[in-house]
Amino acid sequence: MDLNSDLGEGFGQWTLGDDDALLGVVTSANVACGFHAGDGAIMRRVCERAAARGVAVGAQVSYRDLAGFGRRFIDMDPGELAADVIYQVGALAALARVAGTRVRYVKPHGALYNAIVHHEEQAAAVVSAVVDYDPTLRVLGLPGSAFLRQAAEAGLTTVAEAFADRAYTPEGALVSRRLPGAVLHDPAEIARRCVAMAAGEPVSDVDGGPLVLAPESICVHGDTPGAVDIARQVREALTAAGVTLAPFAP
Repeated sequence: MDLNSDLGEGFGQWTLGDDDALLGVVTSANVACGFHAGDGAIMRRVCERAAARGVAVGAQVSYRDLAGFGRRFIDMDPGELAADVIYQVGALAALARVAGTRVRYVKPHGALYNAIVHHEEQAAAVVSAVVDYDPTLRVLGLPGSAFLRQAAEAGLTTVAEAFADRAYTPEGALVSRRLPGAVLHDPAEIARRCVAMAAGEPVSDVDGGPLVLAPESICVHGDTPGAVDIARQVREALTAAGVTLAPFAP
């Protein structure tokens, strides 16, 4: 099982999350590429520290939306969206290279991640960007999404993801952050859910019903309050359950 987190989400003098602590816990780092957060110096620093700890680096691409942290949908021309994705992956790839590592996968962020669950045109734009840039890159996304379906059809290697600290609808979609209970906060409960996910056992959806997710990678959000403690408890619980943790993209 892979354990990933969104890192490098500060900007200039502003910091968000504890990247260094999380890099000691996770196996993959989704690095912000400057469009919703992050800048060149932060991107390079996270890549250097990820390389030193053997953590895989992925490009966390988004809409160009610094003010909204990439959490606002933008109705973009597909060609422009594809170009923006290539731009972000290329920027991180350059900084990863000088840091002694490389970009191994792509994970959309925020509103873009949620949009391409159902938005066929935008999903196609992100897929085409990855195919055009480097078809050996893996893509991380929500099971059952248009994005992963189109990526598989295009010959990309897809990786199904679940979220440790997010509530799910009965259909397997993420509960909107605008709704109460969308983000989970109890580390022990989150750890128990992750062990169940890794074993292919059901977890409770937002209505209390059983939901089987069976992910290949589990995300702990770096900006969730108590993220480091949550990530550590998740790692300890998975290890205690006999789950081997390793990057999905070595």
